[in-house]
Amino acid sequence: MKIAVIGGTGDQGLGIALRLAVAGEHVIIGSRDPEKADKAVSQVLELAGRDDLMVEGAANPEAAEAADVAILTVPLQAQMATLGSIKDQLRDMVLIDATVPIESCLGGSAVKYVDLWEGSAAERAAGFLEDQGTRVAAAFNNISASALLDIESPVDCDCLVASDHQDALEIAMELAEKIEGVRAVDCGPLENARIIEKITPLLINLNIKNRVRNAGIRITNLPE
Repeated sequence: MKIAVIGGTGDQGLGIALRLAVAGEHVIIGSRDPEKADKAVSQVLELAGRDDLMVEGAANPEAAEAADVAILTVPLQAQMATLGSIKDQLRDMVLIDATVPIESCLGGSAVKYVDLWEGSAAERAAGFLEDQGTRVAAAFNNISASALLDIESPVDCDCLVASDHQDALEIAMELAEKIEGVRAVDCGPLENARIIEKITPLLINLNIKNRVRNAGIRITNLPE
């Protein structure tokens, strides 16, 4: 399975690309600027300390076109423009949206959530792509970029996943659990992304309060 990490040159996208590539997946890092994508590939190889990983760079549309599944890892203000640039390539695909609506994306506070008319960023993506047959899942929103990039340590965090489509849910959970230390948790329909996305500013607040960089969340007492 080829995985396009769209907007994969930022810390979150780079961390997801790194972890999935180390897990043996074929990763295509997408960017508006192909040169930045190629630079991100070099960063992944350097962080991994390996040169045998299946990772390559491309412009966002080419990355999505070549992939079997796409992961969107752009800030809120770039979400819709980026989706617009790859809408045709996402036809009949699974899209995993990691967008978090926080005020810092709009020049405000990093610990305040932005309420969206559609309910959540993932629901906004699903509505925009509905006529393309794209199945959207919300995932990776609450996993720290710092933890992902610390390749020497497992990621001590559950990945909360929501989708209205069973195949999208299963693919998102499967990819999340390829990351060492991560357990994926099925959180039900996509409307629950409204809750999942709101956890991120809380975790950022905890990072600031406790002077750490990788606060995470665990859901307890679930059946194995």
